[in-house]
Amino acid sequence: MDGNGRWAKARWLPRAAGHRAGVSVLTPLLEAAGEAGVEALTLYAFSTENWGRPETEVDSLMTLFLETAKGKVPELNERGARLRFLGRRGHLPEAVRTAMGEAEELTRENDRLHVYIALNYGGRAEIVDAARRMMEDGLSPEEVDEATFASYLYAPEVPEVDLVIRTSGELRISNFLLWQIAYAEFYVTETLWPDFSPEEFRRAIDSYAARSRRRGGG
Repeated sequence: MDGNGRWAKARWLPRAAGHRAGVSVLTPLLEAAGEAGVEALTLYAFSTENWGRPETEVDSLMTLFLETAKGKVPELNERGARLRFLGRRGHLPEAVRTAMGEAEELTRENDRLHVYIALNYGGRAEIVDAARRMMEDGLSPEEVDEATFASYLYAPEVPEVDLVIRTSGELRISNFLLWQIAYAEFYVTETLWPDFSPEEFRRAIDSYAARSRRRGGG
């Protein structure tokens, strides 16, 4: 979800205003996803690298997450969405970890749309953490195959990614779901995240539906 900072800068607003504008996109986007028959949607909210941003911006992002959780989670629950989080939780503020746990518990019986929030997430970190857990469990090399490795990821039930949408014209993976996007299709738009509309989301879905996915099969 790129472009919040540039959106704010273009309007002579602080970066925090861009992040808040980005939150307003979530409800219409989730509605569009449900209408399109999407079963699972992952949003990259805060990466392991984002700690390198100015402390004031990081603090504002954590505050915004808590505000969003308070306002949006009940709404998601009413819409039948199940909410889960991916990432290293230990480094997050206690209030944020508490809100994450409460959101997961409140929505755990829902199955209309599975929404994953990547928070303090990094694809390399996920792979390293999976390897560490396998070593802690004493697995031998002969016991490890792709299925076994996948079962040690943060949320093993996350389906393989079909489509990655990059806003603001970015052409990089940015350490996002490195294991899960092995055969994903990409849709890149110059639109900044706060301006990303349900109509453009549906165009991305249509673009994906028109492609032939050969997965290396020729």
